[in-house]
Amino acid sequence: MPVISSFYGIIIFLYYLDNRKHHHPHFHAQYNEYEAIIDIDNGDILEGDLPTSKMKLVQAWLEIHKEQLKDDWQLAANGRKPSKIAPLI
Repeated sequence: MPVISSFYGIIIFLYYLDNRKHHHPHFHAQYNEYEAIIDIDNGDILEGDLPTSKMKLVQAWLEIHKEQLKDDWQLAANGRKPSKIAPLI
């Protein structure tokens, strides 16, 4: 589970070969005991939960880095190491 970014206590990661359950591009965001699976195309939570304030930060980060995330998801879905993505600052 490569970590691709982290900011404000939020860790963003992708699982290798994680295209079986959710067949479209997504990433995982973790904050303390919360974890959510987030759709890259629309920013919707597919599974799990994050506090509202943290979810807003994740969605802002997603909008900035959407194309990089799509590329990273393709790499990870094919078993290859994704690239690091700049944090939200």
